[in-house]
Amino acid sequence: MAEEKKKPNKWIQKADIKEGAFTAKAKRKGITSAQLQENVLASPEKYDERTVKQARLRQTLVGLHGKKKSKE
Repeated sequence: MAEEKKKPNKWIQKADIKEGAFTAKAKRKGITSAQLQENVLASPEKYDERTVKQARLRQTLVGLHGKKKSKE
């Protein structure tokens, strides 16, 4: 059986990210970025498409960070 080569996980480098934009939105509203994420994902129709994508990206990155810490 041939070994399968894993592709390196470099999808994040291709993402169009404006660092701090989601956090800035949360600060303007007077809440944390985690609270804004929960609000956006609970009712995405109230927010623009970019904010919904930012909330999903934050959810993914927080999940990846948690998995990385648990491996150590």
